[in-house]
Amino acid sequence: MDPALVLAFIGAAALMSIVPGPDMMFILANGMSSGARGGVVAAVGMSSGLAVHTIAAALGLTAMFQAMPAALEVVRIAGIGFLLYLAVQALRSSAVAVSEVQAVPVRSLRRIYAMAVLTNLANPKVILFYLAFFPQFVSLDAAWPVPVQLLTLGGLFVVVGLSVDASVGLTSGWLSDVLLRRRSIQRWFDRAAALLFGGLALRLATEELR
Repeated sequence: MDPALVLAFIGAAALMSIVPGPDMMFILANGMSSGARGGVVAAVGMSSGLAVHTIAAALGLTAMFQAMPAALEVVRIAGIGFLLYLAVQALRSSAVAVSEVQAVPVRSLRRIYAMAVLTNLANPKVILFYLAFFPQFVSLDAAWPVPVQLLTLGGLFVVVGLSVDASVGLTSGWLSDVLLRRRSIQRWFDRAAALLFGGLALRLATEELR
């Protein structure tokens, strides 16, 4: 692969990772509601979802999705439903009385990871992003086959994204770990998380798939 193209890709990936988007909002919400470990695990889950998208792109499955608009719509509906479910769960947690706080089950890290992976996979915009962005950095004249180039670029994208997202999850989680010793503050964090999940669902519902 052309080193200049690789460096340009890393720079573009870093810029896109820094700009707040749906993935970062999801990680922020989990960091606020589940602490630093939850935020970092959410970041790892999002990166795992991106790894799946990378493999799908290398195998040509991403292009197949684009050729089947109905399949993309199914993915979108599933994503909306899942995000609304998370919003309701966060609201229910915020409604728990102070005396009942010890009875609230702590969301396991395994569950946070699974939710992050599913949220990323259920976003059709990620599929379209791979189709629009990655081919710009693929060289047909390179010695490496196109699938290998896509896998390499995807791996770099995951590493760059994980570095940024994990920092966001760690920071938001650390802040919540400090403040959540008071249940009244935890309620507001849960409500903020519900608002973020609901906002992501609304965004996914209203955005046009192009």
